[in-house]
Amino acid sequence: MPLKRNKVEFESNGIKLAGLLESSDTSVVRGYALFAHCFTCSKDIAAASRISRGLVALGYAVLRFDFTGLGNSDGDFSNTNFSSNVEDLVAAADFLRSEFQAPQLLIGHSLGGAAVLKAADRIAEVTAIATIGAPFNAEHVSKQLSADMDRITSEGEAEVDLAGRKFKIKKQFVDDIRSHNNEHISKLRRALLILHSPTDETVNIVEAEKIYLQALHPKSFISLDKADHLLSRAEDSEYVAACISAWASRFLAKASAEAADSKRPELSKGHVVVGEKNKQFTRTVHSDDHTWLADEPTRVGGQNLGPDPYEHLLAALGSCTSMTLRMYANHKKIALEDVNIELSHRRDHAEDCEGCEGDSGFIDTLERRITLKGDLSDAERKRLMEIADRCPVHKTLENNPTIKTVLEDAV
Repeated sequence: MPLKRNKVEFESNGIKLAGLLESSDTSVVRGYALFAHCFTCSKDIAAASRISRGLVALGYAVLRFDFTGLGNSDGDFSNTNFSSNVEDLVAAADFLRSEFQAPQLLIGHSLGGAAVLKAADRIAEVTAIATIGAPFNAEHVSKQLSADMDRITSEGEAEVDLAGRKFKIKKQFVDDIRSHNNEHISKLRRALLILHSPTDETVNIVEAEKIYLQALHPKSFISLDKADHLLSRAEDSEYVAACISAWASRFLAKASAEAADSKRPELSKGHVVVGEKNKQFTRTVHSDDHTWLADEPTRVGGQNLGPDPYEHLLAALGSCTSMTLRMYANHKKIALEDVNIELSHRRDHAEDCEGCEGDSGFIDTLERRITLKGDLSDAERKRLMEIADRCPVHKTLENNPTIKTVLEDAV
């Protein structure tokens, strides 16, 4: 399945964070997910990359990003803490809501799992949360700092070795992780999936049990047998993605339907409403019974999530022509097996329009190529081509319709 990868940037507390939004280039997005990586990792760690792409292959759009001071994000890691991670997650959700669609699914790996549990209450649209190898509370990280804890406490900071890399940890980080309690887990009011390996040597599976017992239903647990904490094997990440997708579909599908119904305007026949889906080119189009997307290609800054405006225009003419031909053929019992219509739009310079100003020096041409299949006589083919010009949209376009624009007061 073709993969669409968009590098994105957004701010959290005035600091620029780097992210990667991945989605399928061909399928309709089932829902948006926000992924939080593990402690001192980055968005590009193998587990995060594999799980995200696995979910994309199953129809989701996934945003993973680097927390402040890590990966390609700005900021000083030594000045960050668990609370700032939560703030970064909320900022990422705000970005998705503003530019694309708010996340309904939160996924957190290790300390990122504890962070999504904490951030969920501040992201109203979230209906499902999945944690992978997550500790019951943020203070669990202090076990990784135990060898340097005395120095951090007495000197205010220390350079520590974490998974073979050096990081400066300040006393404020330790104070912060100790300040958080776990009351929020019992108040999630969202579906929760806990994935944990019984052989996890970094975060013991007992931590998963604590989360499960604290949370209220609906909650589920999946054992990641033989997997390590970082899900180093590709098959473990792929399994996690498949499990999350199957589990979340029950909760996201219901939420998507309810959200769509709540946003659908009440329209009478012949009326269409176009609203902004993001602050770029993607638009949501509503008619009395249907909802679809309009967009621009990626080469001009769009997301290519739907046809562009001229494609909508050509589609209106083509579909109306096809319907009119079929209706006439059926009524006259003409042996029309199939009809195919290819349309294009171009702007030709009007050579006989010397002195014209602006766009008036050009003529818009809509070309319509019709293929009629079937055992048809020459007379029937000629008559069907005459009927094609009688389609209502064709007649409207040739009638030079007047476009009346009225400014409405914002509600």
